[in-house]
Amino acid sequence: MERKPTSKVVSEKVGELTETVQDSQAWNSIFRPGSVFRKGYSDSPRNRSYVIMNSVLYHLHPVKVKRHAVKVSYTLCLGGLSFFLFILLTVTGIFLMFFYRPTAAAAWSDISSLQTSVAFGLLVRNMHRWGAHLMVLSVFLHMARVFYHGAYKSPREFNWVIGVILLTLTLLLSFTGYLLPWDQLALWAVTVGTNMMGFTPVFGSQVRFVLLGGAEIGTDTLLRWYVLHVLFVPFVTVIFMAIHFWRVRKDGGISGPL
Repeated sequence: MERKPTSKVVSEKVGELTETVQDSQAWNSIFRPGSVFRKGYSDSPRNRSYVIMNSVLYHLHPVKVKRHAVKVSYTLCLGGLSFFLFILLTVTGIFLMFFYRPTAAAAWSDISSLQTSVAFGLLVRNMHRWGAHLMVLSVFLHMARVFYHGAYKSPREFNWVIGVILLTLTLLLSFTGYLLPWDQLALWAVTVGTNMMGFTPVFGSQVRFVLLGGAEIGTDTLLRWYVLHVLFVPFVTVIFMAIHFWRVRKDGGISGPL
């Protein structure tokens, strides 16, 4: 009986394993139809169109843009301005994190030394502060523009809901950042904010306890709001921004004039 060469046996085993993996549900859920990694891929016009339609860059930069969508007088670039301010806040926020310690004893002194002893510290902090104010304003105006142009109507109802969530997240980012200097304004703001949340029906007292990190305001309170500001809320915001941009493209681009 003739034995097959070892290299041929290995090649067959690898081929069987590859075929099994490509037939699995997990593989097919990751690589959409038209991908070169899908089983049975062929270079056909249909598969080429699938590659384009499933591309992330296709959603960011469509092959066609409606004439009215490029008019500054129609959109006022409010959506793009909001995204630019988010990027600016991210960059300046990372810079500020190098000189800030989220403890009740060190927070205010770190902010003070940042403004007086760190090169360009005052400039970067003011860019971060005023950028936050402008982002709240630009997101609100963007929502108003969408509303008055009727761009929330079919088939864009879902994206309008995403926009409302993004407005809420923007306000949360601004509020949580407002507390980080840990001065008198911050202490009274967190007091009023947590007391309001304490009146939430059913589980209000539990929500207040979690946000304070205890029964009273202290270092644990500052640490929790710091984590919310620099990690949790921005992470959720990025997810909803990606969904928002994707739905704009999939829903036919920017809505037309009434």
